[in-house]
Amino acid sequence: MDILGFIIILVKVLIVFAGTMLTVLIMIIAERRVSAFMQGRIGPNRVGPKGLLQPIADGIKFLFKEDIIPAGVDKPIFVLAPAVLLIPALMTFAVIPFGSDITIFGRQIALQVADINVGILYVLALTSIGVYGIVLAGYSSNSKYSLLGGLRSSAQLISYELAMGLAVVSIILLSGSLKLNDIVLDQQGYLFSWNVFKQPLAFIIFLIAVYAETNRLPFDLSEAEQELVGGYHTEYSSMKFAMFFMAEYANMITAAALTVTLFFGGWDFPFVNEASIGNWGTLLSVLSFIFKMGFFLFLFIWVRWTFPRFRYDQLMKLGWKVMLPIAIFNIFITAGYLTLKTVV
Repeated sequence: MDILGFIIILVKVLIVFAGTMLTVLIMIIAERRVSAFMQGRIGPNRVGPKGLLQPIADGIKFLFKEDIIPAGVDKPIFVLAPAVLLIPALMTFAVIPFGSDITIFGRQIALQVADINVGILYVLALTSIGVYGIVLAGYSSNSKYSLLGGLRSSAQLISYELAMGLAVVSIILLSGSLKLNDIVLDQQGYLFSWNVFKQPLAFIIFLIAVYAETNRLPFDLSEAEQELVGGYHTEYSSMKFAMFFMAEYANMITAAALTVTLFFGGWDFPFVNEASIGNWGTLLSVLSFIFKMGFFLFLFIWVRWTFPRFRYDQLMKLGWKVMLPIAIFNIFITAGYLTLKTVV
């Protein structure tokens, strides 16, 4: 790799990291203002214009709060657990294409940090690693509430990862590739070429599983303040708690981006050939991707403040007895259709 290529990759990494962190800040203020609007409250409106600087104030508060490590914890694991959750959450976005190629000084640059052949497997692998951070936090905290939260989370993620993975398999069957960029290109052309219209059942399964994977209501059984005080992060404070907080929102951002990529054409703007209008098409594709992702991030907030939390038996029943059989059925239907199409 030449020096210029290395610089380009480094710039893309910085852009993705800065964009993710900026979106985390936006989501923090959006979560509080949208929930306030839905409940007839005002929400934060003192720090900065319209309360827009409230996330900055929260970050400063976390930074200067005393970092308490309770007696009896397994200190090395206790300290490591937040990083085990946060780092994979920040790394996952690396394979997601967020725009069409851009041409700068005659050089074509892909708006994607890494276009690897097994992009889907990379995403699924990193999302699976994140659960270790939650389990280790619960195990090392020397608290029954944290331990129960960690155990709940591990059981929940195992249950819903199966259905989510099978929903993704149906998309792989249609596109014939594990590369996320190929999946996006397979949905080009017109609105109904998006996978959400080809695979509506897979989309519903994937969307529900994503909420469970990110531990958001109505699937936040690993935190469940009324039962477990705060679950796996009960004993955490200061920046360690902030890392758990940031990891949740980073996972939401990645989940929204992945949903857009797999089912809503990724950066594709319907009825427009972005490549034919050069860099203006690239700008349009990036804005299209941001708008779609913003909708699903808003949906995360909307669902959280609309639906009540499941009981744990309901959560497990939905994962194993409803979503898993439907996902398997959907794969058989998809495979059968593709086989008949090939034969005919």
